[in-house]
Amino acid sequence: QVQLTESGGGLVQAGGSLRLSCEASISAFNRYALAWFRQVPGKEREFVTAISWNGGKTYAADSVKGRFTISRDDAKNTVYLQMDKLTPEDTAVYYCAARHISWVPQSFDQYDHWGPGTQVTVSS
Repeated sequence: QVQLTESGGGLVQAGGSLRLSCEASISAFNRYALAWFRQVPGKEREFVTAISWNGGKTYAADSVKGRFTISRDDAKNTVYLQMDKLTPEDTAVYYCAARHISWVPQSFDQYDHWGPGTQVTVSS
């Protein structure tokens, strides 16, 4: 059974930084593509960034390029999201996702496993 657990969310002022972590209870973690999505009430879950199973490829939404960085530590079964230069528009619940696959999906309906989410609030 796959379980993902996010941590690191909270309240931060605009211009600040946060680092989210997502620890996974997955065997063969290093065979999974991993991603971060976010969602605000009334809107569809939005792709933020993703990383391939071997860490060789990363993708990011235009809205976060140059500010957010995804990384993975396979020894710790953990994926990270470093968020810098945060703005109030980044306020959302952030979810990590995983799929045992060789390419890198960028749509929420292409991921099999999800964490419960962590709230990020950016004040102006």
